[in-house]
Amino acid sequence: MPDLPPPSLRLRLDEEALAANWRALDTMSGTASAGAAVKADAYGLGADKVTPVLSDAGARDFFVAHWSEVPQVLHHVPPAQVSVLHGPVRGEDAIYARAVGVRPVINSIEQAKRWLETGGGPCHLMVDTGINRLGVSLADIGDPMIAALEIDLLMSHLASADEDSALNARQLERFRTVGGSVSALRYSLANSAGIALGSDYAFDLTRPGIALYGGIPRGELAGTIRQVAHPQVAVIQVRKLAPGDSVGYNAAFTAHEEMRAGVVSLGYADGFLRCRGSGVLRCGEARLPLLGKVSMDMVVVDLRAAPAIREGDWLDVPFDLPAMAEASGLSQYELLTTLGRRFRR
Repeated sequence: MPDLPPPSLRLRLDEEALAANWRALDTMSGTASAGAAVKADAYGLGADKVTPVLSDAGARDFFVAHWSEVPQVLHHVPPAQVSVLHGPVRGEDAIYARAVGVRPVINSIEQAKRWLETGGGPCHLMVDTGINRLGVSLADIGDPMIAALEIDLLMSHLASADEDSALNARQLERFRTVGGSVSALRYSLANSAGIALGSDYAFDLTRPGIALYGGIPRGELAGTIRQVAHPQVAVIQVRKLAPGDSVGYNAAFTAHEEMRAGVVSLGYADGFLRCRGSGVLRCGEARLPLLGKVSMDMVVVDLRAAPAIREGDWLDVPFDLPAMAEASGLSQYELLTTLGRRFRR
């Protein structure tokens, strides 16, 4: 079989910015160390690309959500540095964790029992202090199954760290109380936004995610966190529009004068959803407004500001996460994790 031609979407990962973001978050964590959430394929940027960069920068604790995400990360870091947040939901999960040496995060009495019955060993414990997702409830902390665990890291997760919410202080106090009654080698509460709340929330390990990849969940991180992901897309056709010509589904745009338009290989199958349909692409400093509606595999842009563009040329997709979130109504997490697989990373 001949080699596939190169794709018409590509995603440049700024490795220097990624490493700098981790170092900045590690510094902001004070005496605590910063880990790294690399779940969801490193928030859509590619765990195979991201993990070695973060490891080289100094990260030693890596968090995934699913067991299926473990092998990608294990290509780059030792098993004891990898933790699985969803924990041993089935006996097979516990057997796998022990066989490869990764750390399960225990989230319930049932998971604790499952882990102990299959042999036990070092693990992490998630306690729920107010988000009511995964985590052992405060009422169950005194259960003998919890006391029998060999806990490396005692964890909880902040529900409203991106806001100035009274819940932050309540969760902090609850976590301190639990920490006084549960024996663990290390303690961890703060996510990306939690790091910005200050040293009281840092404990021994922080667990940044979105901020590693250019997200800014709190204003305190602005000016420190750098953009990491830079998507680019190819022009696959140049068209001439006459006055009265309409573009795209439902004829949402109609030309009022002669103009050049570019059909671009980008659509909602690539995470570019219709809620971004009033945006622009860029060619250098030139802004190229979208014309009409986004479709599954294509958008059309106004080329009048860049008359030299030809088929096969590359355009930049603006991807400043806070700005794009404000413009589209999507969260910074959604913008990252919905980047499609057709982007060559």
